Amino acid sequence: MLEDLNPQEFQDNLTKDGNTIIDVREKWELDICKIEGAVNMPMSSITETFSELDPELSYSIYCHHGMRSMQVANFLLSKGFQSLFNLQGGIDAWSREIDDTVERY
Repeated sequence: MLEDLNPQEFQDNLTKDGNTIIDVREKWELDICKIEGAVNMPMSSITETFSELDPELSYSIYCHHGMRSMQVANFLLSKGFQSLFNLQGGIDAWSREIDDTVERY
């Protein structure tokens, strides 16, 4: 299952047990801003790093605007992952709608 969530739904989903937040942006982007608690797994290396993840767990995935995270979520779905959530609009939407202290770029 892959769900595309708006920022409020994404925030509500983060409080669920067993949910890991994955930031698929590059390191230089992470240095600008991030959602607290997120694990960085850049899209550019996801084919090498996805095996570190448990396909039975739940993952909330985001990027800058929501496109890369959706691509990563679809990739993980194709590898048998069953509980994936994408942040519509990415961290940019998160900054506008949830936490304006998160720097926009």
